[in-house]
Amino acid sequence: MNLKHRLNFYFLESNKHIEKLKKAKEVLNQFYPFSIDTLEELDENQKDKLDVLIFRFSKFQDLIGEKIFRYYFEFSGRNVEIPFIKLLTELEREGIIEIDKWKELRLIRNNIAHEYPYEEDILIDAINKVLENIDYLIEIKIKIESIVNEN
Repeated sequence: MNLKHRLNFYFLESNKHIEKLKKAKEVLNQFYPFSIDTLEELDENQKDKLDVLIFRFSKFQDLIGEKIFRYYFEFSGRNVEIPFIKLLTELEREGIIEIDKWKELRLIRNNIAHEYPYEEDILIDAINKVLENIDYLIEIKIKIESIVNEN
């Protein structure tokens, strides 16, 4: 499979995450900004949507960071055997990402990937940041997809 086909495969995979994220966000936006009280008030369907939001956000960000970035670099004829921070620097230079925002999203992803039963404030903050940043992740995917499809 050539690089463009592989990237298109990952774009299609990311579309599945985006669809689920948008549906979950639609249900959960009414509770934004989340608090401990609103978290406790969710019904089972809403809790399921919250699980979907957390899972899909993590999977989507992992897909972008672990697959799409590297294959995009290779597709662009650049060395993929560079430290990840250098890759991020190049992506920022191209206007695809903001490094500080990407790092913040990684921290958010790590905070939601691990449940901290006695640190609900960390979870609440992470949920709110996920809701705030879904569109940013989608924009990253769209920017890279547009560049790939132009070539």
